[in-house]
Amino acid sequence: MAVKEPTNHPADWVDALDRKLFEAFPGRVVRKDLVKRFKVGDNIPVYVLEYLLGKYCSTTHEVEIEEGIRRVKDVISERIVRADRGELIKSNLRKHGVHKLIDLVTVTFDEKDAGGKYWASLAAAGMDHVHIAESLVYAHERLLTGGIWANLEITYDETRMHKGMTRPFVLNRLQPIQIASANLEEFVAGRARFTRDEWIDILLRTMGYEATHDDFSPRRKLLFLTRLIPMVEKNFNLIELGPRGTGKSYIYREISPYVILLSGGQGSVADLFGWKNRKDKPGLVVRYDLVAFDEVAGPNFKKENDKQMYKGYMEQRSFSRGDDKGTIQADAGIVFNGNIDGDVESIARVSHLFTPLPDSIRNDMAFHDRWHAYLPGWEMPKMQTAYFTDHLGFISDYIAEIFHEGLRNRNFADAHEKYFSFGNHVEARDRTAVVKTVSGLVKLLHPANDPGRGEMEEYVRFALEMRRRVKEQLKRMGGIEYAKVNFSYLHKETGEEQFIGCPELGTIQLIPDTPLPPGDIFTIGFDPAESRYGLYRIQINVSVGSGKFQLVGTSSKKIREAAKMAHDFLKTNARKIGIDRELAGYDVNIQVISLMQGKDAHDLGVAFFVGLVSAILSRTVAAGLVVLGEMSLHGVLSHVEGLGDKLRVAMDAGARRIMIPTANRKDFATLPDEVIDKMQIEFYSDPAQAAFKALSSA
Repeated sequence: MAVKEPTNHPADWVDALDRKLFEAFPGRVVRKDLVKRFKVGDNIPVYVLEYLLGKYCSTTHEVEIEEGIRRVKDVISERIVRADRGELIKSNLRKHGVHKLIDLVTVTFDEKDAGGKYWASLAAAGMDHVHIAESLVYAHERLLTGGIWANLEITYDETRMHKGMTRPFVLNRLQPIQIASANLEEFVAGRARFTRDEWIDILLRTMGYEATHDDFSPRRKLLFLTRLIPMVEKNFNLIELGPRGTGKSYIYREISPYVILLSGGQGSVADLFGWKNRKDKPGLVVRYDLVAFDEVAGPNFKKENDKQMYKGYMEQRSFSRGDDKGTIQADAGIVFNGNIDGDVESIARVSHLFTPLPDSIRNDMAFHDRWHAYLPGWEMPKMQTAYFTDHLGFISDYIAEIFHEGLRNRNFADAHEKYFSFGNHVEARDRTAVVKTVSGLVKLLHPANDPGRGEMEEYVRFALEMRRRVKEQLKRMGGIEYAKVNFSYLHKETGEEQFIGCPELGTIQLIPDTPLPPGDIFTIGFDPAESRYGLYRIQINVSVGSGKFQLVGTSSKKIREAAKMAHDFLKTNARKIGIDRELAGYDVNIQVISLMQGKDAHDLGVAFFVGLVSAILSRTVAAGLVVLGEMSLHGVLSHVEGLGDKLRVAMDAGARRIMIPTANRKDFATLPDEVIDKMQIEFYSDPAQAAFKALSSA
């Protein structure tokens, strides 16, 4: 009895979206888990492997897939070069005269040679000074700007001499593995066959993730897709900080030949912007669509001039190397990936979310103002096996070409204007950032530029949040200069205004709205070392003793001096202000708690004085109160500097009432309306009045 051959039918893993995708884009899709079978080290990127898989395994039928896998294995075995086989290849070339392989080939031009000379180099094979015809270089100009992975035919000709040296290797044929072009019109037409949500899942599967997993919420899907925006939107600057293991760097390493991922100490000015007077050393921002930094390192930003180059390029999309080339335009985006640990909500309240970055740029507000979006990496899941797909997605090289040649050259900057405008806190630089994020999302999800009102509103809200996260950190560093953070958008049809927040701001109140124990008080001081304002909680205990004075919780000489000055003034003037006790018979213990990582401040004197009076009289200060002010040994008050910034810190921390010297009345005209509206502001003319106003309203 004859054995019946198995029917070549769709495999069990095929779902409805796979079938639909294969029908719409035949030959352009591949099962995304197959590449794991062939990953042969770091010498061949995923998009090259997927090219081979797409060539031989672009099908939903199991028998054809298995046959294709065998063919891919043969190609890898025969043509992919291992790093340790370079000399063997040279030997075989000499022996057989010809060798076919797959490698990354780059070309340099030696203008000092008579008439000029092109030389090819093969990265994996370790071969350089390989002859290449000008016609091949002209036909594949990317050979000069980053190189091409290609099927190559190399021949050996021992008669080839150059300047008295034998140069026997000749690159005869070159067939790029990377797709030379991709038809955007066909891509747009294919997209029209899917719903928006189906298309999101397809893009996520293309990135390697299984979008139907329960952990992939609609918001989380948008966060993942945000990593693709710099690939479709020119000069898009993105920062993502989050825990380790969330796949921050994977997509930039594997999906596109137009993206380069730098790590460690890479990324110098010479790397990014080219070497002076070296035409053969063009900068990465010229050669690539996107330069991504993995775990941003400090050495790249220590020189002020280098940092200015980065900032200038991120803002102006051009740079000058200080030679005769003048200003050079480039459209590569910049991505920073880094790690952030701890409770993000607490960090967001007491400090800022650029804290994990190197010292040289951590508090550089102008640098951070260049970010178009801050992706909250703490919302991304740590990668696990169940998150990776075994379904169809686009071949990486195909989608990379669609991004590079097609979508990147489109301009959807006005896509939102049909339905929405922005509120008055969205300033010019903010608007640019938000518009670019919206444009990127529309390119990815609606390449025909046809999102509906509800979809566009989702993108506008998302983009405003990503930029507001940047602005919130700038406000914490720079205060009133960046006070406008209440981002909003308006419906053009109804005029209704909607405001956008950031989830990590949470509901934490550092200043409780309930009374504190006697001797407890909040104040705000300026830390000159960190160039920012910090919130302090002062706790004072007074007990019968021998007049000892002790302060703990800080090593700041200025804070200790302010506390001692307030104590000495109170001892001298206690009876004058109605305290009928001999303070020399009391021990004073003070603890200073820095709630925003401040280490130093000189302007806490009045708060120390009020706290001492509160402790001695065993009376609490008013709930939600912050006392500002600096005083001399004789009780003379100083004008509070940076009042607007201090008021904003107080408001963000949960204060409802604030007390300041009368000398600051004139500053009211410079304060934001929202601060004046949301907090009760009271004045005092001397330290004693400050103390009794604080106590009488408790």
